[in-house]
Amino acid sequence: MKIKAILLALLLFVSGETLAAAEPLKVGMELQYPPFEMSDANGTPTGISVDLAKALGKYLGREVVIENIAWDGLIPSLKTGKIDLIISSMTITPERAKSVAFSIPYAQSNLAILTWKGSHITGIEDLNDPHKRVAVKKGTTGHLYARDHLKKAKILVFDKENAAVMEVINKRADGFLYDQLSIYRDWKRHPERTVALLQPFQKKPEYWGIAMRKGDMQLKQKVDAFIKKAKADGTFDALADKYLGEAKRTFEKLGIPFFF
Repeated sequence: MKIKAILLALLLFVSGETLAAAEPLKVGMELQYPPFEMSDANGTPTGISVDLAKALGKYLGREVVIENIAWDGLIPSLKTGKIDLIISSMTITPERAKSVAFSIPYAQSNLAILTWKGSHITGIEDLNDPHKRVAVKKGTTGHLYARDHLKKAKILVFDKENAAVMEVINKRADGFLYDQLSIYRDWKRHPERTVALLQPFQKKPEYWGIAMRKGDMQLKQKVDAFIKKAKADGTFDALADKYLGEAKRTFEKLGIPFFF
């Protein structure tokens, strides 16, 4: 009996140590990008990326803590150890890959254009003009694209998506470059005053990944395995149906590849 008691005590001790070792998974995201990263009326994080983070936490056996961090602060927060990874609709780019390690892609996207009704903007080539003003959100791939490819235009840089949208609505900007889903959503909010040009104009799509520190290769392997599993077992399809049903149907009608 004493041996059994000792073994039971040892088992409980080891189990307790294992649970204690499973520290919370701190996930950074900017809660300003619905329906991917946002807060509900009570300020609780919600959206596709939040659900994805929770599913990842369950897969890893770790509690998830969401850290709401401004976009420009996400990578610095990761590198300094404030967070363990970033799930914030972040495009995998060579520039970012110099600082962080990315998972395999879990989604793809293209840039699109929001313009005002009657602007006569029909494509990206119309914006590369000295008389055109292009709104972008600071640090996004739309900002990078405009910097590299719309050298003739006046580039207006904003910290918030809504500020860029308002520039278009008030005709102070001829176009706003952002991802297709956001442009679709902004147009749906202001259909009387804006036009969404959703057809891709880049040579290849952008891919989103989960960002981690370069030294966390064991975590990266687990995250990659989770993404493969989530794609195979319908997790991503369920997220699309929950949050993006209408947009998914619209993209299918236009013949545009969807996110997941």
